[in-house]
Amino acid sequence: MTGKTTFNDLGLSAQLLEAINEKGFEEPTAIQVLTIPLMLKNNTNIICQAQTGTGKTAAFGLPLIETVNLDSTTVRTLILVPTRELAIQVAEEINSLKGSKDVRIAPIYGGQSIDQQLRRLKKGVHIVVGTPGRIIDHLGRKTLKLEEIEHLILDEADEMLNMGFIEDIEEIMKHTNPAKRTLLFSATIPQRIKDLAHKYMSGYELLTVKNEPLTTNLTEQIYFEVKASDKFEALCRIIDSEDGFYGLVFCRTKSDVDAVVTHLLDRGYDAGSLHGDISQAQRERTLEKFKKKRVNILVATDVAARGIDVINLTHVINYSLPQDPESYVHRIGRTGRAGNEGTAITFITPSEYKKLMFIQRFARTDIKRSKIPLVKDIIAAKKKKITADLSNILEDKIDNLYYNWAEKLLADNDPASILAAVLNYCFEEELNPAAYSEIKEIGAKEEQIDKQGKARLFVALGRKDRMSAIKLVELIRGRVSIKSRDIRDIQVMENFSFVTVPFNKAEEIVVNFKEKGQKPLITHARKR
Repeated sequence: MTGKTTFNDLGLSAQLLEAINEKGFEEPTAIQVLTIPLMLKNNTNIICQAQTGTGKTAAFGLPLIETVNLDSTTVRTLILVPTRELAIQVAEEINSLKGSKDVRIAPIYGGQSIDQQLRRLKKGVHIVVGTPGRIIDHLGRKTLKLEEIEHLILDEADEMLNMGFIEDIEEIMKHTNPAKRTLLFSATIPQRIKDLAHKYMSGYELLTVKNEPLTTNLTEQIYFEVKASDKFEALCRIIDSEDGFYGLVFCRTKSDVDAVVTHLLDRGYDAGSLHGDISQAQRERTLEKFKKKRVNILVATDVAARGIDVINLTHVINYSLPQDPESYVHRIGRTGRAGNEGTAITFITPSEYKKLMFIQRFARTDIKRSKIPLVKDIIAAKKKKITADLSNILEDKIDNLYYNWAEKLLADNDPASILAAVLNYCFEEELNPAAYSEIKEIGAKEEQIDKQGKARLFVALGRKDRMSAIKLVELIRGRVSIKSRDIRDIQVMENFSFVTVPFNKAEEIVVNFKEKGQKPLITHARKR
């Protein structure tokens, strides 16, 4: 095989290749190249080391769709994931890849109506994506049978083990078909995963994808918390506050793209749009204008933006929050390229804060909160640029026409008054604060604790480590600014512990106890 590997080279059917094309994938990732042919070829157990953002859901999802027995009325595949957010994400991703195949997929997780899940399972499901706690609930109720499954997949296996799921995973495995194929996908392969594989997998093939930074350190990542109704105004302020803005704006739907572009054009910005309803000819014309900077703002959906190769973008703006970490990584990877610095900005509403923290955690990145530029600061920046532009003009030769005109104006008027009148004439609209609408400030996380609630954390230390409730509080407070009374419901077990903290402090604690190259000491506890 010469040149780059394509999806055509991986052994997938024409039906799935059409679905992949419609999805907008252009070429397979490294993990997809390794995994897809192996899953299609034989029944070898697999341990795959690959980080989030490398396309591993499609790596195992496509072969599952390809080989599933559509005539079956029982569950053929169980995919275990650590969180409800990931269960939804994986189920949605596989659904989006199945094309016209009648593959039935159900996410099963805590927090969702058990009756709704029972109805889905009763109708017949081929692939179940679930969190261990809720899967065990269904096994106890005998509403989920795994005796005939052909595939058991553990996604984010290291995270599940860090969150204390090892006993649940072993319990689930007892209910599965002994002849099944087991696949472990994990960013790291700690000894506990090797032990699990040795105990439950009779031989396996290890696939490893070289770890590379998912997000470049040349890209500054920030987020703004705004009401949905204020997003467009926030977008305009960002564009106006940046000298030489040149960026991609991502929306979730085609109608959102059209609405944002229409509003931008109405305000006088040079903007173009890309989405699935735009013809190939129009797409090419729009991209040509964008690459030549005749249009400096391109608003697009995720699928439509695939294949855009522009290396000097200053900004990527997530007007709508991405559905999952992989989408986030793909979006922001379009700036901070070829040695150029860039900024990735994400808009979230207050209710989306938890989802953003989930994306941050699984994309293994740091997204900092920031404040929307103030109108007075934008006006000041514009004045500074106009002053610099005027200074540059003075350095060039100016036609005598303008000198003669200036002398006539100055003959009868005060110089300052004439200059003020000229500036007003030229820049009245551009420097008018009334052109901007008010954006109401949303308070910091500390002011929203009642809305955001609490978070349960898992601590990989217990009585065997001479840990006590008092020592645990001191340990956390030694690295994070938090009041003792905010660390509640402490449970110290033999090998590990649990604590409850305000949600707004949870991510800060997790990040502060994450040591490079080592297993996280504190992580989010499992959700049943």
